[in-house]
Amino acid sequence: MKNRNTKILIIGAGPSGMVAAGYLQKQGVDCLVVEKSKFPRFTIGESLLPKSMENFEEAGLIGALKKEGFQKKYGARFIKGEKIGEFDFSQKFGDGWDWTWQVPRADFDLVLAEEIQRKGVEILFNSEVKKVTFEDNKSKTEVVQISEKKLEIEADFIIDASGNARVLANQLGLSSTPKISGNSSIFTHIKETNRPKGKEGELITFEVIDRNSWFWYIPFSNGNSSLGFVSNNDWFSNFSENNLVAFKGMLLKLDYYRDRFDAHPFLSEPVKMQNISKGVKQFYGKGYVLTGNSAEFLDPVFSSGVAFATESGLQAAKLAARELHGEEINWQTDYADYMEQGMQVFSSYVKEWYTGNLQKLFFHESPKREIKEQICAVLAGYVWDKKNPFVKNHQRIIRNVARLIDQENLEVEKKLT
Repeated sequence: MKNRNTKILIIGAGPSGMVAAGYLQKQGVDCLVVEKSKFPRFTIGESLLPKSMENFEEAGLIGALKKEGFQKKYGARFIKGEKIGEFDFSQKFGDGWDWTWQVPRADFDLVLAEEIQRKGVEILFNSEVKKVTFEDNKSKTEVVQISEKKLEIEADFIIDASGNARVLANQLGLSSTPKISGNSSIFTHIKETNRPKGKEGELITFEVIDRNSWFWYIPFSNGNSSLGFVSNNDWFSNFSENNLVAFKGMLLKLDYYRDRFDAHPFLSEPVKMQNISKGVKQFYGKGYVLTGNSAEFLDPVFSSGVAFATESGLQAAKLAARELHGEEINWQTDYADYMEQGMQVFSSYVKEWYTGNLQKLFFHESPKREIKEQICAVLAGYVWDKKNPFVKNHQRIIRNVARLIDQENLEVEKKLT
């Protein structure tokens, strides 16, 4: 078994791992990346948030991404029957980026990985982590490559950015009940040969089927589009166990997008993911930290996955680098509590979406400008900005505004009768 040494081992070459590697490379910290797959590879999480742009920029990756011509995302649209709620990131509360991208992740992740390699960071593709042991101040990781070549990598610290593989969470028994539970998803890509011009062919849109069930449409600049459904498991049980048959049946449930995609064959058979939310008991331990989906995943409704992946990857890399330089780090306060704060904000929004309260705000006929701006900032990923009332008071403000809308509707009904 061949031995390798590195200061920081990063497991996973997705956005979280690449942001961590980019930052560490800029700081002159030796790191090595182990990735189970060969790129490009299909994965989900195709809608980014403006907050991620700051992380790509700080990691030295934004320039390479801008060259690729990915579809720019300036906001998002939500549709329910005849009601439309549209959010423009340039009209959000506070500072920050007012646009981002919607991307085919196979291409996007490949660009990130190639840029990291160009900067001199080694990525071992087709290499699966089989076992991790922690001894004193070192970790030893057994890795098997596709050629059956075995490696033992000794590192001072591990950043687990393995995403849905959840390497350390599984090996160390860290998985726990997620904050949001019971939802599943099914998705595929199509090639749109006659895509509408302008907003209809560019804007990411979510169509609400019922309070618990919704559909996404994400158009890419290469002419392909991502289609997907999310709902609770009971809703999915109404459809065929055959994913292709089920997906076609779900498309018939749409109103706004009904018949829009009939002429476009699927580029691949739809993929179904059961119980998409994930949770962990702890975000870190002696010699390691969990980032991105290897830690927690809430729900795709507000596209928070890559935002949390890049934010956690960057924060983990910063703290790990400082610790390697002899600084004592309070991982609970500086990482776990920090990440938990943002996740709790988004968790409130996801929960109130499925109670229907947030949908009342989104589809209000005449929303107050300041409220819409504050909600828009959350949808842009700025969930750590406590100057925003919809961040600071996230646990109750959505319910309170929803009650006011209910009262307003009752008064209107009384006047009509």
